[in-house]
Amino acid sequence: MNKKSALFTTALALVISTTALAQDNGPSDADELKITALEALISAPPERALPLVKKVLQGNHSDEVKESALFILSQIETSEAQVLLLDFARQSSGELQVEAIQMAGIGGNPETLQALRTIYAEGDDNVRAAVIEAYLIAGDKKAIYEIALEVKSDADFEQAVEMLAAMGAIEELRSLLEGRGSAEGLVDAYIVADDFEMLQQIAMDGSNVDVQAQAIEGMGIVGGDKANATLLEIYRGTDNDHIREASLNAMLIADYDEGLLALYRESTDAAEKRDLLEYLTMMDSDQVWALIDEALEDQR
Repeated sequence: MNKKSALFTTALALVISTTALAQDNGPSDADELKITALEALISAPPERALPLVKKVLQGNHSDEVKESALFILSQIETSEAQVLLLDFARQSSGELQVEAIQMAGIGGNPETLQALRTIYAEGDDNVRAAVIEAYLIAGDKKAIYEIALEVKSDADFEQAVEMLAAMGAIEELRSLLEGRGSAEGLVDAYIVADDFEMLQQIAMDGSNVDVQAQAIEGMGIVGGDKANATLLEIYRGTDNDHIREASLNAMLIADYDEGLLALYRESTDAAEKRDLLEYLTMMDSDQVWALIDEALEDQR
């Protein structure tokens, strides 16, 4: 028997013969040995590794040991291994089901990833979250984008959008606005993605005042000269109190005291000037003391 064959024979003996359960404070010594044995299979030929992994997954072993087996299974590229991984992702439950789904993401097999769509559609909240995470692990923007287009639940949509934002999937996020026909649920993602153009588009659209205000404040977070200029334009061009307040909040967030100062100087409305002065005071602007002095000197 050559050295490599001896290694896998030893691994088989270690995995199959040890039966102790994991303790609450972590894997038992016996399970640690099983996990080490499984890790030794990472470079094994599929025909040697797969039978051992399959036996572990079908046997009476702790979750920790089976999780290690699932990782090895995800690295075996044969169709039999991928079918077994998907079966485990469909038929198991709890943490092991979530682990199997995430291992599919780590494995990155295109057919296996595509099959996760069915598991997503049929699964509970935890399963759906695991599928989204699997696509994140695999870097599969397209799959998450397609889920975002199809889901009916606002929570599921927001979860998919958050993942796209985390992946920097700007084009997919922009396409969602056309595909869903509504900016609701997308503004936060555009903020995370630092997508000024989309925030500006929504901020200039008055069809939904609440979403518009959210986008306006988002521009304050993104910041920059273009955002500042747009905030002034929006403030000057509206008589909606909610939108004006959002614009002022955005300038506060962006620390754009020059804009607030310009608005203060050009305003002839006493109530408006009071509001602007309060914002400048909150910003601790260098100019605010001169304005306060001017206001106190006014003899009218």
